[in-house]
Amino acid sequence: QVQLVESGGGLVQAGGSLRLSCAGSGRPFSRTVMSWFRQAPGKEREFVAGINWTGFTTWYGRSVQGRFIIDRNYAESAVTLQMNDLKVEDTAVYYCAANPKSLTTVATYDYWGQGTQVTVSS
Repeated sequence: QVQLVESGGGLVQAGGSLRLSCAGSGRPFSRTVMSWFRQAPGKEREFVAGINWTGFTTWYGRSVQGRFIIDRNYAESAVTLQMNDLKVEDTAVYYCAANPKSLTTVATYDYWGQGTQVTVSS
């Protein structure tokens, strides 16, 4: 069974940091693009960050550029998202996704995690 499982969400004050992790199992996720998306209440799911299979190429959404860092942990088949200088508007459910045909297009991803809540208070 193919699974992506996120962890690390929680409540943090504005200006603080959180680190999310996504562990994959059931197939070799080390050879595919993996990404993070987020969805706030009443809004569409939006692309946050992505990383290619080598780990040398990363992409970021405009609103998180310079604050968030995506990385891979091949030993654990995991991808992490270090979130710094968090803002109230970063509050959302964060989802891990893998194996897309188009990086920022939700519908083209083959695999999704269940999501983890991140809440940033003012």
